[in-house]
Amino acid sequence: MRVQALVDGYDAVLLDLDGVVYVGPHAVPNAITTIAELREHGHAVLYLTNNASRPAAVVAAHLRELGVELADADVVTAAQAAAQLVADRVPTGARVLVVGGEGLVVALREVGLRPVESYDETPVAVVQGFAPDIDWRRLNEGVRAVRAGLLWVASNLDRTIPTATGIGPGNGLLVDVIRQVTGHEPLVAGKPERPLVDEAVRRTGAERPLIVGDRLDTDIAAAHSYGCDSLLVLTGVTSRADLVELSDELRPTYVGGDLRSLLAPPQP
Repeated sequence: MRVQALVDGYDAVLLDLDGVVYVGPHAVPNAITTIAELREHGHAVLYLTNNASRPAAVVAAHLRELGVELADADVVTAAQAAAQLVADRVPTGARVLVVGGEGLVVALREVGLRPVESYDETPVAVVQGFAPDIDWRRLNEGVRAVRAGLLWVASNLDRTIPTATGIGPGNGLLVDVIRQVTGHEPLVAGKPERPLVDEAVRRTGAERPLIVGDRLDTDIAAAHSYGCDSLLVLTGVTSRADLVELSDELRPTYVGGDLRSLLAPPQP
């Protein structure tokens, strides 16, 4: 008989991706085997990411290449949450300026909106998310739209992102460019705000989810915002040194070296 594990106290596991399941193209050690064991024991697993650069189907395909069994709908991206925030506020078929990549373009089309690349195409809103090839021209189009008073939605405000070559600049720094020029603030879809988590919980029907992530200011703060427990894993941007003198809203319920902590007895 299996020893009582941390995961046994929850009806769904909501896994962050960057720094938890993979870093760049490579799986985090022990992640894939742990996910397989979770599924073997019947635990619901959903994947949610603040990274808006890739469509959910592409993220799911990447996970399958790494050895994870899942459906495309098991991935929820901040691009999808951002697109839904816009769709809830503008007419169907409206043009939306994209300051980001393919993930946002696909997500907007999925909710019946028309992505455009320039303010001259008369958009009614602007949506911004991380993409590695964002340039000055596209940021300036965002500045034009936001200065004109258009609805501005950001996928997330992460200031850093884990990459295969180390920690890199995240979408939050790109959002800062438009914020500093315009003086405006965006609506935010990704963690620690609730829209992304709300969508993940809706898809699982969970009543007692556990959020698992590597970032205090997004993953763990999102768990506090939603009102559920969290597991911080030390495979991404957070180290043990960062855990000293934490404020209550950034304190995880559990801390573990990696995803194997889900299968071990709970230790706060």
